[in-house]
Amino acid sequence: MAKRKCRTVAMIPARMGSTRLAMKNLALIGGKPMIYYAIKAAKDSGVFDRVVINSEDSVFAKIAKRYGAEFYLRPREWATSAAKSDFVVYDFVRNNPCDVVAWVNPTSPLQTADEVRGAMEYFVKEKLDSMITVKDEQVHCVYKGKPVNFNLKEVFAQTQDLVPVQPFVYSVMAWKTGKFMKEFERKGFAFFCGKTGYYPVSKLAGIIIKRQEDLMAADLMLRSISKKGGYKLRYDKLAVKGRRG
Repeated sequence: MAKRKCRTVAMIPARMGSTRLAMKNLALIGGKPMIYYAIKAAKDSGVFDRVVINSEDSVFAKIAKRYGAEFYLRPREWATSAAKSDFVVYDFVRNNPCDVVAWVNPTSPLQTADEVRGAMEYFVKEKLDSMITVKDEQVHCVYKGKPVNFNLKEVFAQTQDLVPVQPFVYSVMAWKTGKFMKEFERKGFAFFCGKTGYYPVSKLAGIIIKRQEDLMAADLMLRSISKKGGYKLRYDKLAVKGRRG
């Protein structure tokens, strides 16, 4: 019997092995495993028909059940450090038919449901075939010794006047599956298939967990945000007194 095709699916990749931070998807941030935040953001965004953890390790089936997601057992050949993302997406879509698949990355635990929704609305509005999130950085950049967004023969530009560079964040990536599958089967890769767009996200969503120090920083930030009343901007009392005077 053929599997029923869903319209839009969130795929949350959760490879157990990691060369830089062992079992990072299960590391605790704010008292919960890191992958919890991707599940919550995807579910709360309200834009997906299914939210599915994609892993080679069945421990994530228990995590999925705990937080109200589904689980797909990925073949181990697509769970090594050498496995390419194109193949991970291709395998998932073959076994989970849908019109659109979104890769919601657990390595961006500070990404909110609103940002996930915004990214997917942008994907639809712009009629994209593929999309990846980025962050705007207004900073002087060089590439192979040459200026990217400033001129060596002009007065040194202020950062607020620079055209932002846009490094990838990877917090959400999305594809129209028909286009992706067709290009993958023809060329052997399809990450940037058809019309590609880039969606800027916040600084917090742009925090990517790769190493232990990233985990520590995210944990501290989340605890600060979660406090009653959230983060509040405060100033040194002398500065405030001076202004009032």
